[in-house]
Amino acid sequence: MYVGIDVGTSTVKAAAFDAEGRELAVASRPVGLALQGGSVEQDMDEVFGAVAAVLEEVTSRAPEPIEFAGLTGQGDGVWLVDGDGRPVRPAASWMDGRAHELVDRWLADGTFETVFRRTGSAMFPGCPGPLLAWLDRHEPKALDAARAAVYCKDMVFQRLTGTGPTTDVSDASMPFLDPHTRTYDNRVVELLGLTHRRGLLAPVGDPIATARTRGEGLPAGTRIANGPYDLPACALGAGVTSPGDGLLIVGTCLASLVATTDLDLTGEPAGLYINTDRPGHWLRAMPAMVGTAALDWVLSTTGVRHEEVDGLLAETPAGANGVRVLPYFAPSGERAPFVEPRLRAELSGVCLESTRADLVRATCEGIGYAARHCLQAAGLTGTLAVCGGGTRSPAWMRLLADVLGRPLRVVEGEVGARGAVLAAAERYGVALDEEAWTRPTAVVEPDAGRAAYYTKGYEEHLTRLTEARGRARA
Repeated sequence: MYVGIDVGTSTVKAAAFDAEGRELAVASRPVGLALQGGSVEQDMDEVFGAVAAVLEEVTSRAPEPIEFAGLTGQGDGVWLVDGDGRPVRPAASWMDGRAHELVDRWLADGTFETVFRRTGSAMFPGCPGPLLAWLDRHEPKALDAARAAVYCKDMVFQRLTGTGPTTDVSDASMPFLDPHTRTYDNRVVELLGLTHRRGLLAPVGDPIATARTRGEGLPAGTRIANGPYDLPACALGAGVTSPGDGLLIVGTCLASLVATTDLDLTGEPAGLYINTDRPGHWLRAMPAMVGTAALDWVLSTTGVRHEEVDGLLAETPAGANGVRVLPYFAPSGERAPFVEPRLRAELSGVCLESTRADLVRATCEGIGYAARHCLQAAGLTGTLAVCGGGTRSPAWMRLLADVLGRPLRVVEGEVGARGAVLAAAERYGVALDEEAWTRPTAVVEPDAGRAAYYTKGYEEHLTRLTEARGRARA
């Protein structure tokens, strides 16, 4: 039996798999987000407690011997820990927007572009560079008290194993890692004014670090690998490894990933190149800030339950009777396929005749257009897999296939946890049948007529977006 752990932004999950990749048991726990005045923080002890709880539940329900475990989790943010992996302050989430003024300044003075040209990482307010610089200015004592500034899964790995702080090449990609050497670029650290904090950057495990657990959540002595963070882990779990193939993760974050062997640091600085376990292979990532979170907000505001979504999507035609949504709901603006810290969502075309169904459909269409924009910028030329919470809605998947104008390989289940196991298997030299582990559960084909309609709608979306970006900068 193999166990995958996925420490998400709002939900912590663990899944047990057999040798053929079949899910034997899954457990999950919600974790909170504290939002106030642009800050988005998480309680590390709550997160780790949820990890221990789901591991105990999974192992009790699938009590076969555990061969090994793989770990993944949300990326970015700043998780300041002491030498034992304990928090010195709440974790600053990747959704945090407090550093937007620093990003604005770096956009204006050229620092932003210089960092991208060196690392392939386009900074946004919730990534470690701006957050660490903000903390250095406003909470220096917290940095003074910390042993390391790590990422979510790194904190979990340290507390499960008792080892020192470590991270991997995927998480370290943002924004300090040189993608050629796979080591920290000290010039970037200097550009961000963080040379005196260089010691907080955790050592990079390349290949990923392994250890044995101390007995909390998993039996003592269980082998565990601190794998790639959730985006590249999902790519592994969906079988997206061939250049040109892509993955769309319709989760809290709307993430578009395309496998590539071409490191192109020209063009508009946006997104990032994620280093993978294979040198010379990257994922061109365009992780938009908000995916299902945008729909969740609309559902909560209108009083619609999740189970009503499919029915409402069937009640209104393509185009949502003229209602349009630009789905940029994050407090920190947008980060892909462009960086616009002050961009906010916009709703238009509403009148007294507009219905809840129109608003729900317009939101789903807007998210689809944002995904199409990201996938186009990331260089998608091959097949497209899709995973995440959004796949639970068949109607939304049909709509998404139409908006994107291409077939979708739907991969359901715990894709991130699955990818964490596959990464751990590679690290431990265990041969697993990757084709069986990554087989899609369905393929959704687009409707030709609706796809043509949405191609025109996408061009109109880009026009509205350009106008909105202008207003955000005014």
